[in-house]
Amino acid sequence: MNRLVKRILMSVFGVALCGISVGMFKFAALGVDPFQSLMSGLDAVIPIRFGTLYVIVNAVLLIFALVFDRKKIGIATFINLFLLGYIVEFSQGVCEKLMPGAPLWLRIVILLIAIVILCLSSSLYFTADLGVSTYDAVALIWSQRQSKIKFAFCRVICDFVCVAAGVALLLISGQDIEQILGSVGIGTIITAFFMGPLISFFNKHISQKLLPDTGSN
Repeated sequence: MNRLVKRILMSVFGVALCGISVGMFKFAALGVDPFQSLMSGLDAVIPIRFGTLYVIVNAVLLIFALVFDRKKIGIATFINLFLLGYIVEFSQGVCEKLMPGAPLWLRIVILLIAIVILCLSSSLYFTADLGVSTYDAVALIWSQRQSKIKFAFCRVICDFVCVAAGVALLLISGQDIEQILGSVGIGTIITAFFMGPLISFFNKHISQKLLPDTGSN
């Protein structure tokens, strides 16, 4: 198969898997990924529509990526922007139809599966190198512009900054613990700890084998 075609397929498949995993996160209701926890905090303190806020935040991150490494912006970035939301809605809807009133143990299983799928999806479109989401670009650019901190740890640091900022903003907004745990729960913490290392694992054992001669992080 032509290398470019393979990269495009990896990007599209990676974004589709990402949307499926986020829908599973939302169905499990045990905490969203770190970037979405930050968005929840910003939404709680900034009095504009969430959709408008999401565009503004991603526009800022897009400018950062364009300034420091515009190669991170490509077809996958725009597939992510325009299609991800619809895939998330579809995935969450399927879960709700197939597993209505799911007990806690099943939601935990769904959450763990979602984390693995999210990391695999990120690895696929990172390695395809046809653009990544604006948030994913931050850790990738940071890890590649210096040699002391590997990607896995750059990602962990970025994720924890998002989680800490999200929690702080939710507290400032006056939300109670139950509301905060809906946005920043066990799923958020697990993702913050393990997403970077798991992406690196999938890079080495799956994605880079699909595209030989791809550099490692």
